[in-house]
Amino acid sequence: MPTAELRASLFAHPAAHSLSPALHRAALKAVGWKGGYRAEDVLPAELPARVQALRARAASAEVLTGANLSLPHKVTVMPLLDGLTPAAAAVGAVNTLFWQGGQLMGDNTDAPGLRAALLDAGYSPAPGLRAVLLGAGGAARAALWVLREWGIPTLMLNRTPERAQALAAEWAVEGWDVQAAQPGGVNWAEVGLILNASSAGLDRPDETPLDLTPAQWRELPGSALVYDMVYRPEQTRLRRDAAAQGVRTEGGLGMLAHQAALAFERWTGQQVDAGVLLTVARRELSGAGDQA
Repeated sequence: MPTAELRASLFAHPAAHSLSPALHRAALKAVGWKGGYRAEDVLPAELPARVQALRARAASAEVLTGANLSLPHKVTVMPLLDGLTPAAAAVGAVNTLFWQGGQLMGDNTDAPGLRAALLDAGYSPAPGLRAVLLGAGGAARAALWVLREWGIPTLMLNRTPERAQALAAEWAVEGWDVQAAQPGGVNWAEVGLILNASSAGLDRPDETPLDLTPAQWRELPGSALVYDMVYRPEQTRLRRDAAAQGVRTEGGLGMLAHQAALAFERWTGQQVDAGVLLTVARRELSGAGDQA
């Protein structure tokens, strides 16, 4: 029977930039468990073998095992699993692998993690205001889960419009307005939330997924929030452009901390304060964390 020890990994490509190892080491310390967590650079062609290795390790070990998935594996991992949680099935993407009754299951903690982070940032849906979602990948699916749950009319913008159109059509349900759009066709005075679910700006401080003029930024309502899931750099160009025109912004560290806490609970049954993990994430991002 597993002891109070966890061995978990992140499967991503690239993986070296991830803060997840520091967060999960902090979670283990917070609950007094032994174990470790490592980020593994996994090419797409290598993913089936890594999942099979996870199965073999779980069968032979007396410790709990689990894994997280990041780009580009959140969708392609799904056929390799025994089942999905309702959240993962609804989102159509997986970021957490865990064991349940001997079966390897997929969960999505990004979606509830984003919801918690938006609430932490003081966001609440306002009647008459829309959301603009940037991106059409796995992270966008997590955002759509939250936006549909809240019933917020949503416009999707993506550099490949056909992908946004296909995803909007997939998620459209009676009573919820979601559609693809172009920046020039958005009435920014009706937008209360801009969510960046693309990788634009990741380690590229001059790149932005939304190139608005200062006048367009100023059209946003005073209550509007720009939430950028990218957390490295913490001040992306999207956030800098918005803040320069007086628009509230928030980066992706809060979502990262909340989804990590939820994944850790999936593996161990132990609850960790997401605020503790957020503090660790900020320290690591500033370069002041333990580099061991």
